[in-house]
This record gives sequence, C-alpha cells and structure tokens, in this order.
Amino acid sequence: MKIAIPKERRAHESRVAASPETVKKMIGLGAEVAVEKGAGTGSNFTDDAYKTAGATVGTDVTADADVVLKVQRPIVSGKDAELTSYKSGAVVMAICDPYRAGDDVSAMAKSGATVFAMDLVPRITRAQSMDVLSSQSNLAGYKAVLDASAEYASAFPMMMTAAGTVAPAKVLVMGAGVAGLQAIATAKRLGAVVSATDVRPAAKEQVESLGGTFVAVEDEEFKQAETAGGYAKEMSDDYKKKQAELIAETIKKQDIVITTALIPGRPAPMLVSADMVKSMKPGSVIVDLAVENGGNCELAQAGKVVTKHGVKIVGHYNVPSRVAADASALYARNLFNLLQLLVDGETKALAIDWEDEIVKGTCITRDGKIVHPGLAPKEDTPPKEEAAVPDAGDDTAEGKSSNTESGQEGESGSPDKGEG
Repeated sequence: MKIAIPKERRAHESRVAASPETVKKMIGLGAEVAVEKGAGTGSNFTDDAYKTAGATVGTDVTADADVVLKVQRPIVSGKDAELTSYKSGAVVMAICDPYRAGDDVSAMAKSGATVFAMDLVPRITRAQSMDVLSSQSNLAGYKAVLDASAEYASAFPMMMTAAGTVAPAKVLVMGAGVAGLQAIATAKRLGAVVSATDVRPAAKEQVESLGGTFVAVEDEEFKQAETAGGYAKEMSDDYKKKQAELIAETIKKQDIVITTALIPGRPAPMLVSADMVKSMKPGSVIVDLAVENGGNCELAQAGKVVTKHGVKIVGHYNVPSRVAADASALYARNLFNLLQLLVDGETKALAIDWEDEIVKGTCITRDGKIVHPGLAPKEDTPPKEEAAVPDAGDDTAEGKSSNTESGQEGESGSPDKGEG
C-alpha cells in the first residue's frame, strides 16, 4: 500500500496532511509513504524530517498511490488540476466542504476516486479522535482572539498603574461551539471581560464554566433549539428578531466581537448588521470566522481587514492555516486515526468495511457515484396518473453534515459545530 502526501495547491493554505510523526505511524501500518517536495514547508516540517521518519520525498508522488492524503479537496480542473494525476480507484481523504462544492463532488465521482470527506466525520464517541472540525476550530477560536488583540489599540486586561487604571476589554463571542468556547477561554486568559451567545441551551453551562456571561432570549423555542446531533436548528423569524434586539443592545458596549456561528449545509446566519456595527465604539474590532461561508457580519469582506464606521472588521481566509504547524499536526493525527480504520492490521492492506458507521458517514464518492445520503442526487419519481396533486412547495430538510469553522474553521477548514 502506497500513501502519498502532495503539496497543497489551493490559495491561502499552508497546512499539510501528514507530519513526520504520522509518517512513522503509517510506515508502522506497513505502508510506503511518499511526500511531495516542499509539502511541509508552510508548517515548518522539512523534507529531511520526512526522510528521517522513513518517507521518500519527490515531485510526482500521487501517480501510483493507493491512498492520497490531503488537507483541501483536490482541484478538479484548470492548470493546477490534481485529480488527473491520481490512479483510478485511489482513496482520497481530505476536507471537502461537499455541501458548497457540488460540482467538485460530481467531478471526483466521475474520476473513479473513493473520497472520504474528513469534515463529515460523525459525532460519535469512537470518532472523536478523527474529528477535524474540532481540532481545527479550536485553533481558529484561539487565533481569532489574537487577531482581534493585534487590531485593537488598547490592552485586554485591567491594569492598575501609578498613572491610573486601564479598564479591561469587553469581548462578545457569538456562537459557543468549539471555536467559540476556545475564543472565550483565550480572551479570559488575556484578562478580558467575556460574554457569549448561542441558540443552543446546552451552551449556557459551557460558557459559564469558562467564566463567561451567557446572553440569550431564553424562551420555549430556545429550549428546543438543538438537534439530536448537538447542532443548532434554524430559528424562527420571531426568535431571530428578539435575539437581534438583545444583541443590538449588548453589542454597543463591546470592544471586541468574535463571530463563529455556522449552520451545517447552509449559509452562515447574519448576526451583526450594519446598524449594529455603526452603534459600536470607534476602535472596536469584529472578527468574523464565518466570512468564507457568507459571514455573520453584514460588512465583513472575505480575505480583508476593513474599517467601517470606525470599527475594524477582520475577515481572514482559512484561519486554522494561520496556525499551520499545530493545525497540521492535529489534522495529520485525525487523518491517521481514520486511515487505521480502513487498513487490515494483519494483511497491511486496505480492507474497508462499507457498513461501518464512520465509513458510511464520511465516504462521499465510490465506484463512479456519489454515495453519501446527504449528497446523492434524488431519483425522479413519476407522478401517479390518478392523483393530480397541486404543488404545495418543497418540504426541504435542514442540510446537515455529521460534524463546519474555516478559517476555518473552515474553516475551508474553519467551520464550527452548533452555532459556533
């Protein structure tokens, strides 16, 4: 079994899919590992480190690989197209963002590749060590606070000096999923006064356990606002209005706002309006971790830091990649843990159990078809002649991945769980 780790070719991506540590582990599985020259440069993993771990380093590593490990899904067309260099039937493991990349998923299916989307790992106990959204969102939440502090012209902690007292920064975190909770913890460690909001009732205890103050309209709808899988449900327009009014009053008093809210399979909810931005104090900072999914802030611009109404709005691409060394190390372990599940310990060959819950939840293409139930095209059912029913509109179910902050989290690599 040959495993290839190519260099990432998408813009704003500094991560790599294997570390020297996981290369050693893959060789321990009986695999031959080939790493593309310079693949780990952005994460401070040298070619020599990979060689020392037992990998070969070269320029054309995917042509005969049985397994291709990547951070982002393969580029399917253009001068940087990657799929054409893979052998037919190769297993590809990557963050695929399949709900927003339908054309790419179709192209991957047509190529014959067996693709596992790491961002669809089910939220079950035995899959926790494979959960890339958690590992990457943690780093995104941490980095968001550091990015905010870098743009903020004042100090975070309270300081008492002979010249007077410096008041602590007030930070509001919107979305208390993995990224949001890490943002709360990081801001608290820097000495800020932190509050947070989320539509999931379970988030209240989590926020308060980190020393934050929970801000929410706690009515009956709020109590039912979480799915069985732990994700946020789409809230009613009435609830959104009440929550927006509460947030509008809260946000006026904040120095820093960090937004992390995502809904799997849907655009990010709009939480911070232009009027809210206008109400904030000059010099305040907003960091929008959901900017690549449409953004939580109306005025955020993907890939830019802009100033509107005296407020800096940060919309960095792929925030986990801004902490590439640790992001790569954690992602590589996530990949290896899933890879172990696909390999027979005795024969040292791929032996995929297609009925395994994790395999079924992450595999999106196989044998030339899209096989994931949340992505596979629905077959047309001809109407019954004897029952002409008027069109009552589509009854659409909420799009749901099994596990998206991109920077992340994305990401894109920073998608987060629940609201954040």
